[in-house]
Amino acid sequence: MIRIQQLKLPISHTKEQLLQKIARELKTGPEAIQTYQIRRQSIDARKKSQISYVYTIDVQVKQESHVLRRAKSSRIGQAKDVQYQFPAGGTKKLKSSPVIIGSGPAGLFCAYLLARHGFSPILLERGRTVDQRVRDVEQFWKDNCLNPDSNVQFGEGGAGTFSDGKLNTLVKDAQGRNQAALDIFIRHGAPEEIGYQSKPHIGTDILKNVVKNMRRQIQDWGGTCLFETCVTGMEFHGDRLTGVTCQRNGETVRIDTELAVLAIGHSARDTFEMLHHLGFQMEAKSFAVGLRAEHPQSMINQSQYGEAAAGKLPAAPYKVTANLENHRGVYSFCMCPGGYVVNASSEPGRLAVNGMSYSKRDGQNANSAIIVTVTPGDFGSGPLSGVAFQRRLEEQAYRLGKGKVPQQLFGDFEQGTVSSAYGGFDSAVKGQRAFGNLHQLFSEEIRDSFCRGMHQFSRYIPGFDRPDTILSGVESRTSSPVRIIRDEHFESNKKGVYPCGEGAGYAGGIMSAAMDGMKIAEAIGKQYKRI
Repeated sequence: MIRIQQLKLPISHTKEQLLQKIARELKTGPEAIQTYQIRRQSIDARKKSQISYVYTIDVQVKQESHVLRRAKSSRIGQAKDVQYQFPAGGTKKLKSSPVIIGSGPAGLFCAYLLARHGFSPILLERGRTVDQRVRDVEQFWKDNCLNPDSNVQFGEGGAGTFSDGKLNTLVKDAQGRNQAALDIFIRHGAPEEIGYQSKPHIGTDILKNVVKNMRRQIQDWGGTCLFETCVTGMEFHGDRLTGVTCQRNGETVRIDTELAVLAIGHSARDTFEMLHHLGFQMEAKSFAVGLRAEHPQSMINQSQYGEAAAGKLPAAPYKVTANLENHRGVYSFCMCPGGYVVNASSEPGRLAVNGMSYSKRDGQNANSAIIVTVTPGDFGSGPLSGVAFQRRLEEQAYRLGKGKVPQQLFGDFEQGTVSSAYGGFDSAVKGQRAFGNLHQLFSEEIRDSFCRGMHQFSRYIPGFDRPDTILSGVESRTSSPVRIIRDEHFESNKKGVYPCGEGAGYAGGIMSAAMDGMKIAEAIGKQYKRI
């Protein structure tokens, strides 16, 4: 296959024009092209008057070597891809199935690979199946009655199930895990376009079906998936795992196992406490907190694309960052084009928000978390001090909104006054909402950093700091406040237990968590024989 890079075409081009462009680049006729495949597609919007799609294309042609010699371009060469390979050859014999704790992206992909390669894993999830979970979450958004075990954080698919479903990652990938993960998503119902888009996303509506299809495949391959099953303890012989205990249907159940994967997610606070009590090596880690900011999506589209192209392209994303002289970083996180702010609470009396988009991203507003970095210097160095800090913020947010999502316009936030009405646009929120003084949530330094970041971002996106920007709080679950220490073989100090994914402090998003889950499955495959 021949690979052509940096192939540009206008955003309104046709398939025929793409084929003709490929032929011109290769200095041949369209009839010489047998097949072609888009490997990457991105948008170049640096010049608003000449916005283009930029492609990387793999092409199969007759007389490939002759075409390559004639083309003579640094942008044209032979396609070279890394094919993902699951390692084989483990020699240790397992007496029982490995247990994966948590069915978010890390646990799901770990279980998927282990099931695919004959390890008959047992996947445990404290929450409910995705269909039941969707009903529970929608009911919570309607009546504000929280189910602590079935919500935006807990249940099949993890927290990512109620998100924008972004599938891009900055993780270096020499083993081909990223493309393999995308291929698995596509195989189970995701659109083929995610395989080549530079910023792929699924959307919560598609993701929930993909998750369900992956679970069914795990079961078809001999894996077991148990829902409403919360791990409450572990048993060891010395420092070697011998089993896990769970609460299931009101009863305590013990599962014999030599291997457990801790894919518990960033909100499993009771599980963090249990692990700390059992003597797992853990440490507090830096994360970020802030508020979710809403703007009209039309404003973002015009800023990113220009007025002429704004209606011809998908809802525009953005990413903004600022490094302040007080050593605080301020940045956007989990940006949701055409999305919704959602009540993402998981504990009674505490309130947290997140963002979510459907696959079409056709909502009226854009939203993202605007967050400020915090370190153990802000909340203490004890392993669970970050958890306590998050909880204090969420308790205050709950009080400010009297159990509803507290909101405030940015202009009022700067002045410390409670808003009385929305400005030029309404809020798009899943859940009940109420005006409150979010100014009271943070320390003066964090509050000042947030405001300075908002004003700085308006240099790149005009109107970003408009006074009627709608703020919702509190965004406290940006990443895990804990890292569970693991060694070069990915094991904790308790042998047979593998900390994994975002909750353990080794990932930050759907793809990086999925890839970390794959990495743990590979580590098990290298050491152990299939069941």
